[in-house]
Amino acid sequence: MTQWNLGPDSGELLLRTGVTGSASRMGHRLTIVMRSWHATVEWEGEAPSAVEVTVDLDSLDVLRGEGGMTPLSGAEKVLIRSNALKTLRAKKFPQAVFRSTSIERSGSAVRLVGVLELAGRSGEQTVEVEVSDDSLRGAAAVRHSDFGLKPYSMLMGAMKVADEVEVSLVVTRPA
Repeated sequence: MTQWNLGPDSGELLLRTGVTGSASRMGHRLTIVMRSWHATVEWEGEAPSAVEVTVDLDSLDVLRGEGGMTPLSGAEKVLIRSNALKTLRAKKFPQAVFRSTSIERSGSAVRLVGVLELAGRSGEQTVEVEVSDDSLRGAAAVRHSDFGLKPYSMLMGAMKVADEVEVSLVVTRPA
């Protein structure tokens, strides 16, 4: 059995948000990077047999915002980060953790099913992964509502972060 220990020096863990509501044109679709995380992937032969990912929520950093009425300023990025940490209840629950419970492989595609712990709640989560000789590319859709979280909103709800957040991870094989 082989084990990969991965972190920010191995690749990138990104979150992408959408905007909903009648005033959604005013909002930014955000790309957020998680600067502190750790993943362990255990391998049996060519297939992963167990995966665990731990993310330090306080490490979130707003990279960019697309759309919106004006470009995203530095001050807005700071405010967005603060609002996101409040939404995630990061002071009380500083980490998000995913642990696989089953893994199905079909060619280079792998489906991880497991448990995601976020904001004091646990829920089933599926992650689709593409495996190559030297890298892994994973993607999952995480819904605020599945974890009792209320997406940030403003203008009396006319503009709010979409319930579903796209999470992606791209890593290279450790040397």
